[in-house]
Amino acid sequence: MNADQLSVGTTPASPGQGVPRQDPPKQDPAPTLRIRAVMLGERINAAGLELGPLVSSTPAAFRVHAGLAVIFRYGVVVLVGLLPSEEKVLIDGLKSRVTGELSPYEEEIAQAQLCKDESAEAIQPGGPICLARFSDERLLLIADALAKSTSLARDERRVAAVFDVIEPLARELAEQGRTPPRRKGILQLIGNALLVQQRVAGRVAVAEKPDVLWEKPELDRLYARLEDEYELKERLDTLERKVTAISETANALTDIIDTQRSLRLEIAVVLLIVIEVAIGCFQIAVGLH
Repeated sequence: MNADQLSVGTTPASPGQGVPRQDPPKQDPAPTLRIRAVMLGERINAAGLELGPLVSSTPAAFRVHAGLAVIFRYGVVVLVGLLPSEEKVLIDGLKSRVTGELSPYEEEIAQAQLCKDESAEAIQPGGPICLARFSDERLLLIADALAKSTSLARDERRVAAVFDVIEPLARELAEQGRTPPRRKGILQLIGNALLVQQRVAGRVAVAEKPDVLWEKPELDRLYARLEDEYELKERLDTLERKVTAISETANALTDIIDTQRSLRLEIAVVLLIVIEVAIGCFQIAVGLH
């Protein structure tokens, strides 16, 4: 056998050797999408907003360049497949519609990747979200889960800050029997807890499923996987328990403060009555003389 008879990319087999091994063909990496959720503030007014062709009305989602922009009324915008420069322009354009702007912004980033078939759709721990295809419905589900996770992260930080304030007060009451002197500060803690509770239960509605599942119920399994990945239900339950604990502790402290104030007021009234009686007796004694 001469050299002209050799196949391209193979080597002749030596006596006693098997078929020459060929390297497997290299596979191109699966296409990926960068998905970024940014919490800009307490609310975003999306009424009359036009960023491009409308993909969804609830939540408001628009086709922007080669990606998507999904606006949630509770202050989160999710940007799918956009370049960093495109994201900055879009966020700057939304600032005028934001109420209670945050500084710095709260944000989370995820990666979506194409997989072979729909049955292989899965979420690897710490890895990309594997999708059968980059359909609008699937991307809207990811946007919903990521937006809720971002909002929960913000509320978890707020509740943790309230806990840091209220824990020393409860410890001082337990160890020394003393209550904080200012009732106003305790009421502010209650107000912060109620705001978080109202936001989670009302605006964000973490426990509610997105509207797209009404039209595409076959995607319910994918959303359930997203809920598990971001632990939405578990985090919501934990947050609600903490809010309840804060409210109960703050209410107990205010009740004790109010009781102490009432007691001091009663003592002051009794003292005034005693003084008045003493003055009356003194005047009577002087008049008799």
